[in-house]
Amino acid sequence: MITKVTSQVKGNDLKNRARMLVSCPDQPGIVAAVSRFLFEHGANIVQSDQYTMDPEGGLFFIRIEFDLDRLNERYEQLKKDFTAVADQFNMKWSITLASRKKRLAIFVSKEDHALLESLWHWQSGDLDADIAMVISNHNDMRELVEPLGIPYHHIPVTPGTKAEAERRQLELVSGQVDAVILARYMQIISPKFIEHFPNRIINIHHSFLPAFVGGKPYAQAYNRGVKIIGATAHYVTEELDGGPIIEQDVQRVSHRDNVDDLKRIGRHIERTVLARAVAWHVEDRVIVHQNKTVVFS
Repeated sequence: MITKVTSQVKGNDLKNRARMLVSCPDQPGIVAAVSRFLFEHGANIVQSDQYTMDPEGGLFFIRIEFDLDRLNERYEQLKKDFTAVADQFNMKWSITLASRKKRLAIFVSKEDHALLESLWHWQSGDLDADIAMVISNHNDMRELVEPLGIPYHHIPVTPGTKAEAERRQLELVSGQVDAVILARYMQIISPKFIEHFPNRIINIHHSFLPAFVGGKPYAQAYNRGVKIIGATAHYVTEELDGGPIIEQDVQRVSHRDNVDDLKRIGRHIERTVLARAVAWHVEDRVIVHQNKTVVFS
């Protein structure tokens, strides 16, 4: 049985830490302006990563972690003050509190490997988030989830009840979670559901996209005689398996591996790829631009 483990050390360390994400047209003075703003407000930068798509006419991306005394009480004013800098450089930006853990809903069907990996990372403290609930179209995972104190909701889905099932799912997650994780949830998410969580639904696809989109990708891979298989974690959009890619990985296979072998090998890739993608999302390490991501891992 899995035993729930909690730790207060990390949360206390982060009580005065914030994360800033910025994207804007590349131009001189961006880093200087942001750094000066933080210095003038008494903040100490502890980590900074930046990337430019094209030094001339492209976009500039930056992620900064900083510490600021009495951050909670100064947070709203800090964001208000930063708007002047943001307007000057035409920035898209966010400032989030590291101490405010994101709340996740995990959707799962019958396969447990991606869910188990998420639970293990959560227990060990490697996933700095709260798992608010698990929602499934089957009851198979209930005994894994409920002993951990995580609510488990069984909502069956059939072609005739899909709309009603999504309505019930939205009732559970709306206003209660920051992101939805599809841990091998073998159902297509409707555009109406996606609208509620833009770039906040993460799916693990058992293929190295864009190859083998859709169902049974391991069978597709076997029939093509591939020598490398992989997995892809991506944000969900209306285009099936076509959303911005967060993370991917691969492993070599051979003609000796049948479809079941590919599935077994693939499960190991899927669980690690999804875990990394979710961790980066909850730590505000991902910026979405068009149908791509910039990941400060």
